[in-house]
Parts: sequence; C-alpha cells; structure tokens
Amino acid sequence: MTNSNVDAPLCVEDIVRAKAGKNYKYIPRFVVSWLKRVLHQDELNRFLNGKAKGKIGQDFLDECVRYLEMDLNVVGLEHVPDNSDGRYYTIVSNHPLGGEDGVALGSILCHKYHSKIKYLVNDVLMNLEGLAPLCVPINKTGSQSRNFPKMVETAFKSDTNVLMFPAGLCSRLQHGKIRDLEWKKTFVSKSIETHRDVIPVHFSGRNSMRFYIIAKLCKVLHLKVNIAMLFLVDEMYGNVGKKFTVTFGEPIPWQTFDKSQSHAEWAQWVKAKVYELGEGQK
Repeated sequence: MTNSNVDAPLCVEDIVRAKAGKNYKYIPRFVVSWLKRVLHQDELNRFLNGKAKGKIGQDFLDECVRYLEMDLNVVGLEHVPDNSDGRYYTIVSNHPLGGEDGVALGSILCHKYHSKIKYLVNDVLMNLEGLAPLCVPINKTGSQSRNFPKMVETAFKSDTNVLMFPAGLCSRLQHGKIRDLEWKKTFVSKSIETHRDVIPVHFSGRNSMRFYIIAKLCKVLHLKVNIAMLFLVDEMYGNVGKKFTVTFGEPIPWQTFDKSQSHAEWAQWVKAKVYELGEGQK
C-alpha cells in the first residue's frame, strides 16, 4: 500500500480506504479523524520516523520493546531448543494484550532463532514496514482470504519457526479471569502434518477494564465489527513501562496429538498447559 503522505509511515486514512473499498466514501470524515486519535497515528509516526526508521525485523522489534519500556522477566528459555538439528517449531502463546505480547515474543525469539521466525498476524500489521518481513498476514475477509490456506501451508513447510496466537483475538474477561477465547486447531493440524513439536508460552499481563467492557458490549450487541480491537493501540500506551513475565514450557512432541482426541480438543489441551505455566509463576 502506498501512503498518501510519505512522511507518515502509518496512514489511518489509507488503511480505512483499503479495508472499506467502495464503501469508503460513505464513512464520515469525523470518524476517520477519531480513528487517527484512538490509534495514536501521530505518536506512532514520530516513533516510526525516529528511532525505528530504517530498522527491520529483529532490530525493529528490539526498538519497539525499548520504546514501550517493557520490563521482561523471561523464564524457561532453556527449554526452547535451537534449530541446529534442522528441526523447526511451532510456538503458541496466549494473547493477553494484543500488541506488546507479540512485539516482546518476536524480539525474544528472533534472538533465539537468529530471526528465523514468522508470525501469523492480522493483515493490518503489514502496514508496519519494519514488521512486515516477519509476518504471514491473516485476513479472513476479502480477496486475501482465498490465499490464506496456501500462505499458512507455505509458512509451516518453510525453514523457519512459526509463532501463533491460536485464539486469534486477544484475551477477554471471562468469569472474573483474563483468558483467551477458544484456541483454533490450525497449529495442531499443521504441526502434525509438518512434524513440528509445539513450544507453549505464557505471557502475563492484562488490558484496562474499559477494554473488557467494550468487548463484552460488542458480544452482547452481536456487532460484526470488532470495535474493541480499535482500542488496542491505546491499551498499548497504557501499558508502557510495565513488567511482564514470559514463561516458556518444554516442547510438546507432535506425536502427542494422536487420535484419542480431535485436533480441536488437543488445541484446548495445549491452551490449558499454557495457563498452567502462568499459574506456576504466581
């Protein structure tokens, strides 16, 4: 995508125009202006045009971690094997924050695997040039959705490790606890198919109560648009300077996922293992 302003690496107007297509002309200008504010377009562009300018992949992620002043307590990294034997892994994590967790995990794993890592992420993140080389974009609507299965297949069959947040969305407040929604089975199916062991990761942290209330209202009102997602950048800025614990578990052999359970059931089993890692750090 070509930004309408070369000095603005992140252009909300261009993103909205691309996503809305022919319906863009019906979107009121005040809505676009509001989106620019809630998505912190100006602050992000100052960062992207400043210390992050020209940085790609690992360097970009490291700069993001510094910018967000993240205090990372990494536990169990010794459990994570390297790729010296020619094997690659599927790394799966809970998704409590929706932004910082992805940045931090990417930074940690890029250092571990010498940047041999690919995210499966929302396609909107492809607008960040520093992150784009590490991404396999996910868009379940529009023309790109037809290529999604092939893109996932290519990622899993490549000589790189794959990082996924199987819930797809960031965590929600459920029964008084911050937890992911149901994990999708793709990582189980593809890990079996490509003989990849699965490395479980737990990431601590939470967003504001405002975010969870908005997410709940969206569900109650059966809104098709994920309005809560629009506030994730604002939540990211609210989490600046906080401490997070990242806990890596021992690899789960792909042979574990036998026919005693369905792939969907195995996905929930791994999810439970991830939250056990988090409980172990309390």
